[in-house]
Amino acid sequence: MFARLARFVVRHPWWTIVAWLAAAVIIIAFSPKLTTESDQGEFLPSGYESVQAVEIADKAFPEGADLTSLIVVQRTDGGKITPADSAKIAEAAKNLTAKKYPTTHGFLTGPQAVAPNKSIQLINVPMDMAAGEAAQDQSQAIKDIRTELPKQLGSGLEAKVGGEAALFVDNEDSFTQSFVLITVATFALIIGLILVIFRAPLAAVLPIIVIIATEQMSMGLIGAASKVLDFSGDDSLQIILTIVMFGVGADYYLFLLFRYRERLRAGEDRKTALIQAVERVGEVITSAAAAIAVTFLVLMLASFGIFAAWGPSLAIGVVVMGITSLTLFPAILSLVGTAVFWPSKSWKKQPKATTSARLGRMVGARPALVAIGAGALLVALASGAIGFKSDYDFQSSFPSDTESAQATEDMKKGFPAGQNTPVQVMIRSTDGQPLTEGELNAFGQQAKSLPGVGGVAPAQLSKADPKVGQVDLILDGNPVSNDSITMVKEELGPAVHDITPQGTELFVGGETAIYSDINKVVNRDLSVILPVAGVLIALILLALLRSVVAPLYLVPAVLLGFTATLGSAVYVFQGLLGQPGEVFHLPIMLYLFVLAIGTDYNILMTARLREEAKDGHEPRKAAALAVEHGGPTVAAAGLILAGTFSVMLLAKVSMLQQMGFSIALGIALSAFVMAIFLVPAITALLGRKAWWPGHGAEAKEPLKPADTREDFIPTGSR
Repeated sequence: MFARLARFVVRHPWWTIVAWLAAAVIIIAFSPKLTTESDQGEFLPSGYESVQAVEIADKAFPEGADLTSLIVVQRTDGGKITPADSAKIAEAAKNLTAKKYPTTHGFLTGPQAVAPNKSIQLINVPMDMAAGEAAQDQSQAIKDIRTELPKQLGSGLEAKVGGEAALFVDNEDSFTQSFVLITVATFALIIGLILVIFRAPLAAVLPIIVIIATEQMSMGLIGAASKVLDFSGDDSLQIILTIVMFGVGADYYLFLLFRYRERLRAGEDRKTALIQAVERVGEVITSAAAAIAVTFLVLMLASFGIFAAWGPSLAIGVVVMGITSLTLFPAILSLVGTAVFWPSKSWKKQPKATTSARLGRMVGARPALVAIGAGALLVALASGAIGFKSDYDFQSSFPSDTESAQATEDMKKGFPAGQNTPVQVMIRSTDGQPLTEGELNAFGQQAKSLPGVGGVAPAQLSKADPKVGQVDLILDGNPVSNDSITMVKEELGPAVHDITPQGTELFVGGETAIYSDINKVVNRDLSVILPVAGVLIALILLALLRSVVAPLYLVPAVLLGFTATLGSAVYVFQGLLGQPGEVFHLPIMLYLFVLAIGTDYNILMTARLREEAKDGHEPRKAAALAVEHGGPTVAAAGLILAGTFSVMLLAKVSMLQQMGFSIALGIALSAFVMAIFLVPAITALLGRKAWWPGHGAEAKEPLKPADTREDFIPTGSR
C-alpha cells in the first residue's frame, strides 16, 4: 500500500498538491467554528452535587451574578475606617453604580462590609461571566473603575480592585506574553535545529508553512465534528492543538527527510530515493499517528467535559497531520528535489565515526548494563509519583505584584480568606412548604461551628421560587487550597448534610465544592484512560510489528516513562521548591504529550529494529544499527519538542512553568532514555524472541548497502 502511495505522490506531485489545497479550501470555508467555554464547572457531569447546586441557583436566583469582583478600601495612613469614611465609600459606590459599567450589576457596600477590626471596607461588584466582545468590555470596565475610584474616594482613602474579573485583566498580559513566547520559540527551534542539521533554509522553513496550513484545515474539521458529536472546547484547546500539530508535524517531517537523505547517500536518484523513503517511513508514520490518535480518542471516555472535548479534537489534528506527512510533504519534496538541502552539499557525503555509531555499538555490546541503567533511572524517578498532590490555586501561580493579588492580601486584614469564594449551600423544600428566612438563618447559626467555617453570610430567599434558599459559608482558609478542597469533600460537606433542616434537601456548591468534584472526576478518568490507552497502544504495536512479545515490554516502558515524568515533577516542585502541589490537570497533560506523542519515538525505533533484523543482522548488531540509524532522527525530533516546552519556564505564571518543565523532561526521557537506550537494549537481550510469532527476524533481500550513519545530535557539518 505504501509503495503504491509513494509512487503516485512522488510521480504526480501537482495532482497531490492541488487535491490537498482544494480539500483545505472547502473545509476551511464551509466548516462551522468550534464553540468554547471558560467556566470549568460547565464541564462536570450533571450528576455531581456541585453542578446540581449551580443549576438550582440559576433557576432560583436568575438575577444572580456569575462572579464577584471586590474593591478593597482602606485608609492611606493605615488607620481604622471611620463613619465618615464609610459615608464616602457608600457615596462612591452609588456614583459608580450610576455609570452602568458593562457586565456589572452595581456596586454594593454598607455597614456589613466593614471588617470587624475596621481595617478595611469592601465594595462588592457582582458581574456576569463574559466571553468574546463582552469579555473585552468587561476588561475595559475593570480598567475604567480603577481610574475612577481615586476621583470618587478623594484623599485619605485608597482602593484596590480584586476578584476573578480583575485577576483575568491583570494576568492577561502574562498569558499572552507566554503564549507568544511559546509560538515564537517553536518556530525558532524548528527552523534553528533543522538549519543546524541540514544547513538548508528551505528545509527549515518548509515544515512551518505546511504545518500552519494543516492546522487551519484541522480546525475546520474539528468545528464540524463538534456539531456532530455535540462537544465544546475550553480556552486552552487552541494552544494545545498548536503544540501537538507542530510537535507531530516536525517529527514526521524529520522522519521523512532523514530517510530521504539516507537513500540519496546510498546512490539512488532523487525520485527513487523519495519513493523508498515514503515507503519505509509510511508504516511508521501511520502507526505512530494511529497510536497517538487512538490515545487521544480514549479521552472521550472521560467524564470531565474538557478532556472529552480534547480527545476528538486532537485526534483529528494528528490524523490530518499524518495524511499531510505522507502526501503533501513528499509531493513538495518531489518538486524541490535535492534543492531542499541547498546550499549545503553535505547530503552527498557520509560522515565517519559518529556519536550515534558509538552509542549503537555500546548498546549492542552491553545491552544488559544499558537496560539496567536506563530502567533504574526511570524507576527512581517514578517513585516520586507516590507523593503527587493536585493544586487548584491558580491565583497563587500568577505574579504577586498585580493589583488584584494585592487586593486579595489586603482583604485578609479584616475578613476570612474565603470571603470572595464562599461555599454556597442551596436548600430546597421537599414537603411543598415555602422556606422562611428564620429557617435559613437558624441553619446558618448551626453552620458557623462546622469545620473550616470562618463566617456565614446573610441568608437569601429566592423570589422566583420561595421553596429555595441560599446560605453562603465563608471558609477561614484559602478556598482553593488542597487543604480546603479536601476539607470540603471529607468534612464540611458531610457535616452540612448532617444538619439539613427537616423537610428540606440541600446541595453543597461554590468553587471549592466544584474543585472537590473535579478532583473526584479527574482521578476517575485517569483510572479508566491509562489502562485503556495501554491496551490500544499494544494492539497498534501488535499490528505494526506482527509480534506478541514486543508490546509486552514496549507498553510498560511507555507507562513507566509517564510515571517517571510525574515523579520528577513531584521531586522538583513539591520537594525542592516547596510548592503545595502540581497543577491539577498535569497528569492529563503528560498523558497527551509524554505518553501519546512520546510513543512516536518508540515506534520509530522498534520499526528500525525490526527492519535491521529483517535485513539479516543478528539481534545485538540490529540494535547497534538501529540506534546508529534511528538515533539522530529521534534526537532531533525530541530536541525540538522538548525545547519548545522548556521555553515555558520563562513564563511568569508558575503553572506554565510546571507544565513546561514536566513535559519537556518527559519528552526527553521518551526520546533519549527509552527510545535510544532502554527499548533497543531489551530487544537485543530478547533476541529473535522479541518478534515472535511474526517474521521480523527472517532475513530478506537487503536494500543497496549504504553508509547511513548519522550523528546522535546532528550538526550542520554533515
